[in-house]
Amino acid sequence: MTPFLFRLFDAVRPAVRSMFTRRPEPDPGDQPFTPDEVAALRTAVPPPAGDVLDDATWRDLLLPRYLDLLAPGTSIFGRQVLERDLRAGAGLDANAARRARVQALLDDPAQLDALQGRLACLRQADIDVASLLFADTQPVRPDWVGRLLWLPVLLVVSIAAALLVSPAGWIGVGVAMYLLTMVHLRYQDRVGRWTRSLRALQMLLRACSLLDGSGPALAAPFAGLRAPAGRLSRSLDRSLLAASGVPGAREYADWFAAADVRHYYRTLDIVFGRRDFLRDCYRLCAELDADVALARHLRARTAAGQAWCWAERARPRTLALDGGVHPLLDDARGLSVTLDGEGAFLSGQNGVGKSTFLRMLGLNLAVARAFGFAYARHAGLPALPVVASMQNEDSLLGGQSLYIAELARARALLARARGPQPVVCLVDEIFRGTNHEESVSAAAAVVEALAQDALVVVSSHNLVLGSLLAPALAPWRIVRAAGGAGDLVMEPGVLGRTNGVALLAEHGFDEDVQRRAEAVAAWLAQQRHAA
Repeated sequence: MTPFLFRLFDAVRPAVRSMFTRRPEPDPGDQPFTPDEVAALRTAVPPPAGDVLDDATWRDLLLPRYLDLLAPGTSIFGRQVLERDLRAGAGLDANAARRARVQALLDDPAQLDALQGRLACLRQADIDVASLLFADTQPVRPDWVGRLLWLPVLLVVSIAAALLVSPAGWIGVGVAMYLLTMVHLRYQDRVGRWTRSLRALQMLLRACSLLDGSGPALAAPFAGLRAPAGRLSRSLDRSLLAASGVPGAREYADWFAAADVRHYYRTLDIVFGRRDFLRDCYRLCAELDADVALARHLRARTAAGQAWCWAERARPRTLALDGGVHPLLDDARGLSVTLDGEGAFLSGQNGVGKSTFLRMLGLNLAVARAFGFAYARHAGLPALPVVASMQNEDSLLGGQSLYIAELARARALLARARGPQPVVCLVDEIFRGTNHEESVSAAAAVVEALAQDALVVVSSHNLVLGSLLAPALAPWRIVRAAGGAGDLVMEPGVLGRTNGVALLAEHGFDEDVQRRAEAVAAWLAQQRHAA
């Protein structure tokens, strides 16, 4: 008997041990959320309109791609906070608090890893619930829902009557099945989406439970949430029969007892009745997940020897960036710029990186305002919204030429510059959609008007704009550093000679084309001097 008991104990010991051992969360991978789903928090709780980066600026500065750079390993909740803050800024107090939290995670890698593990369950959520928690209103519960339980009773009684009393009982069976089928089909899509939403809410509650009483200091706000989170999560579960794991039990309950519809309305009451608590859980988990994502990103940059720093807050019309780089470029070379009281007119050879510089500057301004750091050795940046005009295009379907599109964008920039909130305006190759004379004339007038109310940085191949705009904008040029290393530097002044014609030979055009272009360029220069 004793050997049998030992063998039985050895057989059940792994199962018993597994019952009391916390299993690591499976990695569900990054879910393919749409931009609208990621922006749902900002849509549900709109920030002040003057603080938000508009859609054109969001695209021009490549911020969707940058958000993807931050987001790997981050749940939908953390992504929504990152998107909201990057788009609208976090505010001075929130920025200081985030800096302290992220720095604490960088100083304590063990805490960062522990929090990342406890938040892993959030990545199993595959649907947005910010709209549900912050914007949606509860659907009205129809009166007939309370009478749904009579349908399975009618079905059972009719079957019994048909088998034991009269074939006429099959009429009742048909009526009951018809009504149950219609209810199920009508609510199938709605219930399916609601089931995913409930799972996402349960992942929030699970994360709160895991973080309550855990070691990491940043989990302190979760203290006391384990018990109420656990009770609420259990109340959202299906019935014991539907959740029993018996093959087909859930489907039978849905088709023959409308269990899915009854569960839908029952849990709607629970969710909307406890929405304040769920909102608190959402805020805590989403903010912490965003902090973990930022700390993970900055730790990776530090390990790779890539530049970043905590940004200092500068006055509205001043900025300083020492060795600024664009995080989407692996081999980016740092550029430095200082503006104090006035904007800049930027010139440079074709392909030298003027557009990249503007995107680098704009992205760093947005990141410093949202998260408090910048991709540079040192940065002093104003916490202002950025407005950019860099990728205007003509529209065949809209019947809009390039110049008309540029004019519309210029009006939008002027409206923002003259609004109550100071902004930084970044303009690349302004008014390239019309002839040279009109382009220069319109650009000079518009940029001068912008510079009266905003800090403006504008680039152009029309070098004559440098002297025309000198009273409003300081002239700067991007040039290659001496020594042939390929490094770029910014220095005062306007570019002396363009290289558009010279690039013809470098890009495979024959000598006849090159000579003809040089001859025309020389003739145009003579005409300008004669005029």
